[in-house]
Amino acid sequence: MSRGFDAVFLSYDEPFAHRLHTRLERALGTPVKRLHGVRGMRRAYRLCAEVVDGEQFFIADGDFDVHPAFDLAAVRPLGEGVSMRVWKAVNPVTGSAYGYGGLKLVRRTALRQMGQAVDVLAALPGRTEFAKETAGVTRFNQSPFHAWRAAFRECAMLTRGSEYGMSAAHTAEQIRAWMASRDGEYAPYAASGARHGITFARQTATAPREFEKLNDPSWLRARFTAVHGTGEGSA
Repeated sequence: MSRGFDAVFLSYDEPFAHRLHTRLERALGTPVKRLHGVRGMRRAYRLCAEVVDGEQFFIADGDFDVHPAFDLAAVRPLGEGVSMRVWKAVNPVTGSAYGYGGLKLVRRTALRQMGQAVDVLAALPGRTEFAKETAGVTRFNQSPFHAWRAAFRECAMLTRGSEYGMSAAHTAEQIRAWMASRDGEYAPYAASGARHGITFARQTATAPREFEKLNDPSWLRARFTAVHGTGEGSA
């Protein structure tokens, strides 16, 4: 692996997680540690810091599919004051590529000092930098529910405003792309999730505790079922 960086594959309930973990190991050419099913996103990310040996390490989420051509040899360590670097990932239902679901190089000490935020990694101390390269695809559309949940959460957070300094124009562009999702597996569910996520963000604009339900898997499943009639989505 480039410069001896460790790596963690962090999954929760993604149907293809085992397959994507294996692909990541092949691409990196080394065993990749795995955390699975940890409840609480903040807790899960912080636990990543406890299973690695080095100060700087890769984190791949459970729906990240690394591109075979990603050049690990070109990866440089994080600079002074930088807590995280994010590589872009292609969104399979919009075709756009930005930081959502991308590969991350993170400082262990920054994870241990993480603050509070709904978008958990936005609460790291120090700066976040974004690489120009695209590292893979974020295959969140592994089922109707997973496609809906991803779009719901992302569009709710984008509607509140990007915590990473994304311009208002770029934020609006990404929201429109999610809402217009037509291509890729379960794209209609992503479009539905986008619409409902935007509505949820507006309804909770003055209720920050309610907005934190974005990180509650059981609440999200119940919300999806209320919208689509079953736990797995209607035909």
